[in-house]
Amino acid sequence: QVQLVESGGGLVQPGGSLRLSCTASRSIFGMKIMAWHRQTPGRESELVADINQDGNIYYADFVKGRFTISRDNAKNTFYLQMNNLKFEDTAIYYCHVSPGVAGYWGQGTQVTVSS
Repeated sequence: QVQLVESGGGLVQPGGSLRLSCTASRSIFGMKIMAWHRQTPGRESELVADINQDGNIYYADFVKGRFTISRDNAKNTFYLQMNNLKFEDTAIYYCHVSPGVAGYWGQGTQVTVSS
């Protein structure tokens, strides 16, 4: 069992930045995948970015060049640095990890981009 605690969401103007954090209750060193997803009302959840145990990184096209996923094994935490935020980035962002077969989700953090 892994508990995930997210932080860092909030209200930001277009063009602004936020950094989301996801801290796990145990070591993330052995996690096969760590990911950020987002959900907006009326739409299916979207994979935003992920990083696997080999350090390979995936970004959805709609965030390439603006978002950066990273990890800090010593802190059992991974991050999503979001720059140049747009109105359409408004969503609840969820972190997700999988050590193998099972998967675990954070509680979600609201990101609102508004002027």
